[in-house]
Amino acid sequence: MSRALIIGAGGVAGVVIHKCCQNSEVFTDICIASRTKAKCDKFKEELQSKTKTNITTAQVDADNVQELVALMKEYKPDICINVALPYQDLHIMDACLECKVDYLDTANYEPEDTAKFEYSWQWAYRERFEKAGITAILGSGFDPGVTGVFCAYAQKHYFDEINYIDILDCNGGDHGYPFATNFNPEINIREVSAKGSYIQDGKWVETEPMEIKRVYNFDQVGEKDMYLLHHEELESLALNIRGIKRIRFFMTFGQSYLTHLKCLENVGMTSIEPIMYEGKEIVPLQFLKAVLPDPASLGPRTKGKTNIGCIFQGKKDGKDKTYYVYNVCDHQECYKEVGSQAISYTTGVPAMIGAMMVLTGKWKRPGVYNVEEFDPDPFMEALNKWGLPWTENFDPVLVP
Repeated sequence: MSRALIIGAGGVAGVVIHKCCQNSEVFTDICIASRTKAKCDKFKEELQSKTKTNITTAQVDADNVQELVALMKEYKPDICINVALPYQDLHIMDACLECKVDYLDTANYEPEDTAKFEYSWQWAYRERFEKAGITAILGSGFDPGVTGVFCAYAQKHYFDEINYIDILDCNGGDHGYPFATNFNPEINIREVSAKGSYIQDGKWVETEPMEIKRVYNFDQVGEKDMYLLHHEELESLALNIRGIKRIRFFMTFGQSYLTHLKCLENVGMTSIEPIMYEGKEIVPLQFLKAVLPDPASLGPRTKGKTNIGCIFQGKKDGKDKTYYVYNVCDHQECYKEVGSQAISYTTGVPAMIGAMMVLTGKWKRPGVYNVEEFDPDPFMEALNKWGLPWTENFDPVLVP
């Protein structure tokens, strides 16, 4: 028996909740907690009659450590699955430390007032989690998350050293809106409007936003434009994968999305600097988030597929070797199963699997870890079982 506290009630949280309820042998009890309890209650009403998992709900402000502590002391969870906002990661980790509860999230901490993505703040918790005897798993979504597991799997089974990694994230879906984001608009726009970067010979190389473009033909999606972005898993993979000379992250964007984004940037709507409006201080990007379509509403109207994976170049037994492992996910199939589009699905399923790895003891070790630091095999098996099957290609087209 295990008890999981799920913090968050957005699109990704919805997938996590559905998947935990499908896996009631591991998740015998879950508590869904959010600032808006009505959203949590809606999930309970929808699912309680369809699962053996016992569902409770609670109201909590994830910015308030003492509220989180009080909830954890009352509910006594074995693990806390954080699918709230990245700004709230440290508050939730603080509460887990005080209550000695294992922790898992899908995205690294970032300050609310600075578009900066790095693990330093959370890695600083390592010694405290070790002393408390509890486990923290960072970035158990898809990217970061599954991409890190793919890297660990490639390293374990196919390479003596991996010299080059290209992570390719392709969303071939169409939601029909002129402009919308497939996950939290505030996080999404901060991510894609920031400067790009990649790791070369142990050093960060910075690029202008969308400066480096490549074209790639994705299985079951087709040819797409993709752009080099900064992404947090590069930082941990460069430390944990043997032989790295270069690691890059690419994401696909259509021209319509880029044109709208550039226009919004030009008029200041993507800024995170507060401004005064009619006597009140507002953040333009937060206002933009409020007027854009809610990503959780995109599920019924999104068609097409995603293709996310990693291309590796390295050596095995002294010989050059290439390997590509990826997942293809269908937006409409995801909606039929859990009521979400594939972006939320590909993040939520790995969060459930990561929590299952901890609760079943397969990834249980005191301290703070990234996913590639654990045995990838049970996670890879679970991906096939729980809705994210993967495909291997041993002669892939490489990215120039």
